[in-house]
Amino acid sequence: MKYFAKLGLGSKVVSVHAVSNEVATTEQVGVDFLHQLHNYPFWVQCSKKGSIRKNGAGKGMTYDEDRDAFIHKQPFNSWTLNEDTCQWEAPSAKPDDGKMYEWNELTTSWDEIT
Repeated sequence: MKYFAKLGLGSKVVSVHAVSNEVATTEQVGVDFLHQLHNYPFWVQCSKKGSIRKNGAGKGMTYDEDRDAFIHKQPFNSWTLNEDTCQWEAPSAKPDDGKMYEWNELTTSWDEIT
């Protein structure tokens, strides 16, 4: 199976559709097939686990054509986009001590969940 993201306004992912490998022999053939089937022109090939276009596509994500990547919505204002992975990163690393933490945007730090 090959997967294709249906893009709406602002290149937001509206849905993800599967097309058999026998039909989608190339990305363009898959896009053309979906365009004809759904009478909708804006499709981009994606993957479940991010093996292409840096991240797996999901509803609500954005396709960034310049980066050729699917990007999640920014989770917090203080987080920055890693240009290599197109993943959002906190200003400080999450502690790796086996405890559970959540991000506190007010203090821009990780709070232990007790």
